[in-house]
Amino acid sequence: MQLFSSLKFKISLALSLFLGLHVHAQVLTSKQIDSVVEKTLTTFNVPGIAVSVIKDGKVIHLKGYGVSSIKTNKKVDENTLFGVASNTKAFTAAALGMLVDEKKITWDTKVTDVIPEFKMYDAYVTSEFTIRDLLTHRSGLGLGAGDLMIWPDSSTVDKKQLIHNLRYLKPVSSFRTKYDYDNLMYIVAGDVVARVSGSTYEDFIESRIIKPLGMTKTAASWYRLKDKSNVIDGHAPYEGKLLPVGLSFGEIANAAGGIYSNVTDMSKWVMAMINGGKYGEALDKKLFSPAVARELWTPQTIIAGGNPAAFSSYGLGWFLSNVNGNFQATHTGGLSGIVTQVTILPEMKLGIIVLTNQQSGAAFNSITNSIKDGYLGIKGQDRIKTYNDNRLRNEKQADEMVSKVWNDIAAQQKLSATKPDTKHYYGTFRDAWFGDVTISEVNGKMHFQAKNAPKLKGDMTYYKGNTFIVKWYDRSLDADAFVNFNLDNNALADGFKIEAISPLTDFSFDFQDLDFKKTDKK
Repeated sequence: MQLFSSLKFKISLALSLFLGLHVHAQVLTSKQIDSVVEKTLTTFNVPGIAVSVIKDGKVIHLKGYGVSSIKTNKKVDENTLFGVASNTKAFTAAALGMLVDEKKITWDTKVTDVIPEFKMYDAYVTSEFTIRDLLTHRSGLGLGAGDLMIWPDSSTVDKKQLIHNLRYLKPVSSFRTKYDYDNLMYIVAGDVVARVSGSTYEDFIESRIIKPLGMTKTAASWYRLKDKSNVIDGHAPYEGKLLPVGLSFGEIANAAGGIYSNVTDMSKWVMAMINGGKYGEALDKKLFSPAVARELWTPQTIIAGGNPAAFSSYGLGWFLSNVNGNFQATHTGGLSGIVTQVTILPEMKLGIIVLTNQQSGAAFNSITNSIKDGYLGIKGQDRIKTYNDNRLRNEKQADEMVSKVWNDIAAQQKLSATKPDTKHYYGTFRDAWFGDVTISEVNGKMHFQAKNAPKLKGDMTYYKGNTFIVKWYDRSLDADAFVNFNLDNNALADGFKIEAISPLTDFSFDFQDLDFKKTDKK
């Protein structure tokens, strides 16, 4: 695997050197970047964005745009703090690499050697699961499996319970055969860091990475920020307007997406990555060895699809690909109301960081690719228009689907004979890993309340057969869902399953993995 990566690196380096002979004249100036970002703010209704561009060891563009919150209208600057979300995963992988350098673990140390109580659904998978497997999204679990233990909030599930509950998550593919993005394994990886180092995960990240790099404003989580005077609010679109949203991950998820930072500090991290873990004025200090640097950017899991002439894979905390003959390492991050992107083309010594406070991935893609096009010599691309056209098309399809459901409901409401007795569906229902949900009557309406995820509460409306719709009180969630009941021989509900209505529902609402059984059945 390392030989393959090295060969790819050399080939792409040669190509990039060839391409580099004629592309620099098209590089965007800072004023042109300003124009791209300002247009992006308007096009995608994003309140605030911060952008950094690093080239040849220098930060050549560093600026904030728009406002940090529609509640305060405070301007975004280069020190404004954003949740970097899943860009945290690269820090987690690097932390483990540092422990590999110290010979306290290897990448292929069994997880059970560090966390004896770690247990997956399948006994073989449990026994063979390595630290490398924690970082490479090939566990066999489905996309976002178990995320509802940490998303959109969690008040009662702690790390011990989360690790215990992994055994109840059923795989959807064979172990190490398929890429499916996963957050929970990174939480386990953070626990490995803590147990092996004898420190908390957060203390390790801050003392061994953040502090040495001089990332003075950055913290391992929102809760650990010393100064919250310049922190963004997340924003979610709803019916053409923006809603400010609160925190969406609890402390147990820090290793998967907890870090809060700004473009000034993140530029220092990106420069260290470009330099293979080295930092300091003379690059005389290092976070990790060249061997670890290579491993982080060595393809581990193939990602199907895309351009067959290129490659797309996941390394250790990074997405890896070939872009116009250039090796690229990148990652995105998403929390409720926040999305971010870090992109590195190491052979060109180019890094691009885009932090936003609205959950439109089209926004950061428009900016990153507009800047990248200049360095790659790609002409004639209107990235903002392309991403906006795709966004509008997808939103139109999703809106049509959701509107049809609500139109069907309105029609059903006129047919009084079709309305069931909702009391047949009341009770407490339990899923093995998610916990309890209570279906009851509140203020004269059928009501859904999850115990471990307090934000998941809302009124239920009859749809068809034994299916209801739950409409969450928190409209920023954008994840209304079908609730499909099973009935026993007495026509009483003995269980139910959930399915998101909109195809654009965030994958971390992994409703499809839930299977509720009634606990108070008489």
